[in-house]
Amino acid sequence: MNNSNHPNYSNDAEAQLMVRVSQDDAEAYQRLLLIYQPRIMRLLQHTVGSSPLAEDLTQDVFLRVWRARKTYQPTARFSTWIFHIAHNVASNAIRDRSRKREVQTWPGESDSTSVRTVDQVAYASTGAMPVRNFDKAERAELVQTALQALSPRQRTALLLSKFEDLSYEEIGQAMEMSIPAVKSLLSRARVNLRNLLQPYFPEEHSPFPNSDSESIEP
Repeated sequence: MNNSNHPNYSNDAEAQLMVRVSQDDAEAYQRLLLIYQPRIMRLLQHTVGSSPLAEDLTQDVFLRVWRARKTYQPTARFSTWIFHIAHNVASNAIRDRSRKREVQTWPGESDSTSVRTVDQVAYASTGAMPVRNFDKAERAELVQTALQALSPRQRTALLLSKFEDLSYEEIGQAMEMSIPAVKSLLSRARVNLRNLLQPYFPEEHSPFPNSDSESIEP
């Protein structure tokens, strides 16, 4: 993220706050915490699928921000820089959790912490066969469950695009991918999410009114 070929973002207001943090300005750090803590928490909660774990990981992200303050350079928007850190933290957590499950789960045992399938969520309220109309809370749970069915990289890219409004270039910087790779990843994520959810919604109530699947509502 500190590539000298990157443009300078020293005029970015949040990057300016981080420059102050690099000079041990605790007030500037608190301002960034207030701005970004809810956003990082939301991203991590969707990424790892656990609120308690997301809380711990959010603390880890901001601890890393503080520790990295002396080497910080405004070579990207601050949002891109911190989401890069969050992506690495989440990736490490997912990798560690997968390793623990491989060690702890015996053949034939079920993983009680796994998320419900989209089918299970769809049937939960009435036991009726979809398609039917879902209320707002049910729709949110269906979309959240479908998001969890995506690969972590697809999920992260989709969340950064939809909710944080990052450009392809910024997502690439955050996830260490080329722009063509980001476009391909997002395309696969949208297709997969649409395929998971379309069976449960009449066309007029679909979360996907267009082919780009931009109208996601977790």
